[in-house]
Amino acid sequence: MGVYFNPNNESFTSDKNSEIYVDKTGLIEYLNGVLGTNSRCIALSHARRFGKSHAAGMIDAYYSRGCDSSTLFDDTRIAESADYRKYMNQYNVIHLDISSVWDFHKEDLIESIHDRVCEDFQKEYADTLNYGKDLYLLIQEIYAGTGIPFVIIIDEWDCVIRNSEDKELVHQYLQFLHSLFKSEESKAFLALAYITGILPIKKIKDESALNNFREFTMLKSKPITEFYGFTEEEVKGLCERYDMDFETTKAWYNGYLIDGIHMYNPNSVVQSMENQDYDSYWRNTSSFATINTFITMNYAGLKDDIMTMLVGGKVMVDSRSFQNDLSEIHSKDDALTALIHLGYLAYNTTMLSAYIPNYEVAEAFQMALKTGCWKEIAKAVSICDELLMATIAGKADRVAELVELAHETYTSVLNYNDENSLSCVLTMAYFTAQGYYNIIREMPSGQGFADFTFIPRSNAGWRPAMVVELKYNKSADSAIRQIKEKRYQGALTGYSDKVLLVGINYDAEGKDKKHHSCVIEEWKSENL
Repeated sequence: MGVYFNPNNESFTSDKNSEIYVDKTGLIEYLNGVLGTNSRCIALSHARRFGKSHAAGMIDAYYSRGCDSSTLFDDTRIAESADYRKYMNQYNVIHLDISSVWDFHKEDLIESIHDRVCEDFQKEYADTLNYGKDLYLLIQEIYAGTGIPFVIIIDEWDCVIRNSEDKELVHQYLQFLHSLFKSEESKAFLALAYITGILPIKKIKDESALNNFREFTMLKSKPITEFYGFTEEEVKGLCERYDMDFETTKAWYNGYLIDGIHMYNPNSVVQSMENQDYDSYWRNTSSFATINTFITMNYAGLKDDIMTMLVGGKVMVDSRSFQNDLSEIHSKDDALTALIHLGYLAYNTTMLSAYIPNYEVAEAFQMALKTGCWKEIAKAVSICDELLMATIAGKADRVAELVELAHETYTSVLNYNDENSLSCVLTMAYFTAQGYYNIIREMPSGQGFADFTFIPRSNAGWRPAMVVELKYNKSADSAIRQIKEKRYQGALTGYSDKVLLVGINYDAEGKDKKHHSCVIEEWKSENL
């Protein structure tokens, strides 16, 4: 048993002993089916906190000869497989986390990896091996002497590719990987390769180190999609167990559609359940600067597409030109594809379109915009919280002023100026309200369709339900009259003790250069 060679099962044991454990051992059944075949090399590229490393610990526990997992998996899904016992703890496993080596050994990366693994080899084989050999030759020597194949796991394999500008170092690293996964020797000793990264494998000219890997990405992961992230059924079960509202959980953490399966960010869902609260947990693992790097690039149409997604729309993205390299962004499609792989956007492969998946990620965009170089957008985004509070407090004049500011900002980007523009402006202006409300545009209500209906989520607390009606070149009073006459507020019966009726008008002429007016009325639930 070592750190890098034949690790123990402590990582998976810790996962299983956690308050929340979701069984993903079905992945092992798939891996058992590819052991020693031409499909034995697997490259998984998913966004951070989607379970890649947890799966690596599970693979350690199942295959490693450095532990006894004979009872650890008995109550899991893999135990139902006919080959459950056949492969358990039968392989020599090497598990490397390249990022941990890279942090301290950028200049002598390959040598450091060699030395770390050899230290573990020495514990097992003492002086019977020639430790001056390259690592792949040592592995071949061990295999020749024992007949036991190897499972090689490399976490964050692309750390070097993403962070190094030294082409010679990258070349050496890829040659090292070639020796492990594609050399003549490795064809004999390699039973399974499992490598994880943030980005898909970069296609480097004249380098063929990893072209024998089958790739599973944020775009396509079939048939192992369900084993990364949480599925909708798994989240429903957790919500029931922890008495958390599923629809609110869905709004905060759902949205990734991979191979037709709705996937949730597992890290965020777990923290939400344990904390009994909805918050943006994932943003703590990522830098806002990453978003700004890509959304503010000067490519034609990129800014328009970002704004379209911020107001809830979808945009077409051609992901084929992306070079799987964050330093090689040459078009709008490249920038958006990078954000998809990083988890900041979701992608519908059927519709070939990208969108912001949920409120948690939308809030990350909001924070990024506040600190980014789109100064006019940042200024407007910064008033979102105040606008919601002013609306709830019935401060109609202040609401009109804030909507005026938002309209001036967003219409300069959206490039149109009518009632539809006002509707988009309101969607952006009430950006932060999405965390507390299910905001429905054109909701069937009473005798018509309300422009905006704000239905409180389970975490809304004291925040009231709201109906917002928009008018163009009329009056805010006429908007309120329409709400009452068509009884839009009736659709909110039972959602809260009171409902706010909000009328907002945009006057193109604008008296004293003020284009917006607002009227707010409060209705008690008994009057609905």
